[in-house]
Amino acid sequence: MNVKIPDISKQIYKEDIQSVLEKRYSILGPMWVSQQMEWCNTIYASFKDHDKFLILIYLVKKTLDFYSRNFIKLSYDEFYSKNIVEIEKFSMSEISENLNIPKESARRKLYELEKEGVIKKDKKKITIDRSKFYYSKPENSIKRVSRFLATLSEMCVSENVIPKKITSEEIEIVIKNDFSYFWKIYYELQIPMMISYKKIFKDLESFHIFGTCIVNQHLFARKISDDYVGRDDFLKSTYSTEKMQGLNAMSISDITGIPRATVIRKLKNLVKEKNLKIDERKHYTLTGKFIKTLMPLQENVLDKLSNFSVKIINLYLLINRLDKKKIPFDPQKYF
Repeated sequence: MNVKIPDISKQIYKEDIQSVLEKRYSILGPMWVSQQMEWCNTIYASFKDHDKFLILIYLVKKTLDFYSRNFIKLSYDEFYSKNIVEIEKFSMSEISENLNIPKESARRKLYELEKEGVIKKDKKKITIDRSKFYYSKPENSIKRVSRFLATLSEMCVSENVIPKKITSEEIEIVIKNDFSYFWKIYYELQIPMMISYKKIFKDLESFHIFGTCIVNQHLFARKISDDYVGRDDFLKSTYSTEKMQGLNAMSISDITGIPRATVIRKLKNLVKEKNLKIDERKHYTLTGKFIKTLMPLQENVLDKLSNFSVKIINLYLLINRLDKKKIPFDPQKYF
């Protein structure tokens, strides 16, 4: 039997990816934060409640872990072939502790999800019924992640990390073919990030609103910066320029889907905490506290993003090398 063992020496390392993210942040940073907020907009639309969706993706992540442990690989079409997703058993204290949700709030939200028919219990079997709430298949998320990773691969070529750029179409094929693996590591990136920001801002609505202001200033700073600026210099430019244009409450409400009254109330708290400032036109922009408070946390996010990115890039490179040799390959056995 012709068996090919992957060459360990040909893998790409997380440190290489993180170095590229740091050096080319003015290109990659705005792309990533934009896709993050688009994802937040999507999850908020499902229940108008971030914590409810966070509970659901945590439970789905447990199922994806089960698939991975048992070498079950589902494609995108297979994963979404049915509305019913069976999940592993869970406890109230587990949800509360792991998602930083008070136990009473977790109990109330789970009760509401059961009452709405989203979560169903039948003896030992627990399921999520996707037909009972608004959700969209993550086509846009896959495309945004694929474009980001394709741009990252181009930057990696410039830094001599990999020899050839990977197209977004090629990455999308890899993701959809091994979707259950991709969705597992994507949730491993997103869930801790949301919990970390929730601890800082006390609730995810405040983070969502603040993050929307970050995206606005990242995109504005990108327009006025040099092509390749490192992370430290770029982040300083996101709040230091006098020409920075902010967002008003109505625009933030329209972008996020969060009611305007809630946006105004959260903005007042963000200004009070000196995370945002308001000008005479009632436009909101970042303050210098952004750098001091969030830089350490963002370093952790970049570390996780690097780990996520290197797994997908290595998966593509390995499949590509083995396919050329016409050797059957099961990525679950290697990653």
